[in-house]
Amino acid sequence: GGGAYGAAKAGGTFDLVRFVQQPQVLARIVSAVFALIVFACLVGDGYTSRAEDSQLFCVFNHNEDACRYGIGIGVLAFLACIFFFMVDVYFPQISNTTDRKYLVLADLGFSGLWTFLWFIGFCFLTNQWSWTRAEDVYIGADSARAAITFSFFSIFSW
Repeated sequence: GGGAYGAAKAGGTFDLVRFVQQPQVLARIVSAVFALIVFACLVGDGYTSRAEDSQLFCVFNHNEDACRYGIGIGVLAFLACIFFFMVDVYFPQISNTTDRKYLVLADLGFSGLWTFLWFIGFCFLTNQWSWTRAEDVYIGADSARAAITFSFFSIFSW
């Protein structure tokens, strides 16, 4: 018996190699990298302008909500990955089974919610990209495609 939520294993020393080899830690690192790629692509090249007009617009069919949604879920996912990564570091030191239970349930619930939000983001960005005219995108087409691709990958990493 490992106890409730691994409570029997609480305490002991921190082993970095063993910690990084845990599947949930690897998945969290991958999820953080994917989120970073999505919001970096949208912040860096998600907005463009025409040569005759200096006003910026979102490359996804001029829909500002598409860029905002991708940036928003990307930033929040990245911050959540950092938070849950820190929880993973301190989790073995927590001996209270109630605290461990709530942390596990929060992680599970947040992961389920963010899987759903990444799916919505992938569908939304893909739909808006399909309606985007080629002449509206000079630079940033690769970044838009990368944001769509890593939104899709994020569905599975979360």
